[in-house]
Amino acid sequence: MDGAYKMEDNTSLVRGAQDIAKVVKKQTGRKGNAGLEKAQDEYTERSYNRFQGREDDEYYTQEGNYGGEANEDEGSSDATEGHDEDDEIYEGEYQGIPNATQNKDGIGALGQPVRDDYKDRLELETERKADEEELAQQYELIIQECGHGRFQWALFFVLGMALMADGVEVFVVGFVLPSAETDMCIPNSGSGWLGSIVYLGMMVGAFFWGGLADKVGRRQSLLICMSVNGFFAFLSSFVQGYGFFLFCRLLSGFGIGGAVPVVFSYFAEVLAREKRGEHLSWLCMFWMIGGIYASAMAWAIIPHYGWSFSMGSAYQFHSWRVFVIMCALPCVSAVVALTFMPESPRFLLEVGKHDEAWMILKQIHDTNMRARGQPEKVFTVNRIKTPKQIDEFIEIESDTGTWYKRCYVRVRTELDGIWSTFMRCFTYPVKDSTTKLAVVWFTLSFGYYGLSVWFPDVIKHLQADEYASRRKSFENEIIKDFDFNFTLENQIHYNGTFVNDRFTMMKFKAVTFQDTVFNTCYFEDVTTLNTYFRNCTFVRSIFFNTDLEPYKYPGSQFVNCTFIHNKTGCQISFDDDYSAYWIYFVNFLGTLAVLPGNIVSALLMDRIGRLTMLGGSMILSGISCFFLWFGTSESMMIGMLCLYNGLTISAWNSLDVITVELYPSDRRFLDFSFQMQLVQL
Repeated sequence: MDGAYKMEDNTSLVRGAQDIAKVVKKQTGRKGNAGLEKAQDEYTERSYNRFQGREDDEYYTQEGNYGGEANEDEGSSDATEGHDEDDEIYEGEYQGIPNATQNKDGIGALGQPVRDDYKDRLELETERKADEEELAQQYELIIQECGHGRFQWALFFVLGMALMADGVEVFVVGFVLPSAETDMCIPNSGSGWLGSIVYLGMMVGAFFWGGLADKVGRRQSLLICMSVNGFFAFLSSFVQGYGFFLFCRLLSGFGIGGAVPVVFSYFAEVLAREKRGEHLSWLCMFWMIGGIYASAMAWAIIPHYGWSFSMGSAYQFHSWRVFVIMCALPCVSAVVALTFMPESPRFLLEVGKHDEAWMILKQIHDTNMRARGQPEKVFTVNRIKTPKQIDEFIEIESDTGTWYKRCYVRVRTELDGIWSTFMRCFTYPVKDSTTKLAVVWFTLSFGYYGLSVWFPDVIKHLQADEYASRRKSFENEIIKDFDFNFTLENQIHYNGTFVNDRFTMMKFKAVTFQDTVFNTCYFEDVTTLNTYFRNCTFVRSIFFNTDLEPYKYPGSQFVNCTFIHNKTGCQISFDDDYSAYWIYFVNFLGTLAVLPGNIVSALLMDRIGRLTMLGGSMILSGISCFFLWFGTSESMMIGMLCLYNGLTISAWNSLDVITVELYPSDRRFLDFSFQMQLVQL
């Protein structure tokens, strides 16, 4: 009686599987998607065979009696919890992770799966590679079924904020460098560190975060690195010492170093291939927006020296520190927005988290379908291929070892894993691609950043030459009993004599006194900029509340002179810098010139191809450099800067897309980070 009941129950299960096959086949035929129809047919065939095999092997022994105990938990999961055995199975309902016995690759000669314990590592890696190839094909079909819509656009803006923060970080140091040098009294020998320390941090951070993204996930890695950048960028605006300021900017660069590779790879994993080139190019526009934002903020904030306060002589907060705080806002906004985004489903599948990946893919599908006005459309994917997981066993003295030994072993193991993943980028079949990409990344970075640094220097040199051409000269003049209470600018005095003169509440801007005598003169509340007294003689003169420090008197002599309340430290005033506004405006124009190149690359990337776009852009930008020989004026050099930036950005966008698509998911981040290190070099 009991055997007959079991047999009848099993027959109903077989019929149920056949009914599922018919319904799925009708649905997939209605959609017209051949790839998905094939995948569903394979799934239903495996389901039917599993029930048929269970009838023959499990339910009956040779005597015809019941020979095994039913596994009631098989096929259950959180998604189907609460369903009874008699419940109807709806289309697209998640059926849980497949049982190990359902994997055809693991069936031995006797019908039993071969345990991984008896396989060597090479065999396991070969099986994993085959699984990854199958996953790549199936994942592309799944992303196509999910469609492109509201979810991708929401992630687009969130990741765009992170990329914008990277663009801001590149520009912020160059903008605050003149102000920070003056405010912190940085000598010329130490000013170069401030310009290079951020790139050093970005170079180290690119390698570290790239490896971490392959271990803990794309979203988690991006959250951590952006938080590190935002915290130390914000902290750097308040520190007073030059050494501590360098330390904060180093860690800020270390954090932002992982943003670019993680952002591009993260976004690429939720895009179908036919959409990838175009939308990654649109994403690159946020880097340009970051540069425009930094230039506009510098132009609007830094020159306003009145936006400052002080707490005694020990703490000074000037306008350039307000600018640093404003530049940290995109990073903070990106961190807040990322907390509402899910992890990359492709990463979850790579590490074997099938359930979580399926739920996120269903979320993507449902979000896009609701936005299209088709909420009734069902996510038809039931099961996704997951690569074989290769366990790494670590021997840790949990009982006898100390806590720092256990931490050391874990950290060493993680670093070894990052290094081994990095070395896989130089093995077959991606070894040649890595080498060629490294050459392209290095040459493109060398030309772009080299000229980006050179252009402002040339423009500043042309400005200095034009300013010097308007300099007024005075020779052998004698001035007695005169009150100077106005600004002297762009002058040079040779062999002059000043007798009983008063210099009060005035400024010297780019003034040089050569071989001049000051007899019984009075200096009060005097501010100087690029002013020097060379080989001069001061006799019975009084200096009260001036910033005339010893280095401004090369070769001069003082006879019976008095110094009272001299100003100490560095005096900063952008009203005295004739090029401050202009430099920010030039950078603004150079960044804005990238916009046409971004639009062109986004529209043509998928039409003419990545390599064609990359080669054409590099050739045109190289030709534009030839016209630099004819740049004899400031306006011409600015035009050449805008032209070069506009032509080069298409090459950068193409190179980003090629690097993302060329490598498999498990090493994509680390190799992208390696290429970014060449940019910092």
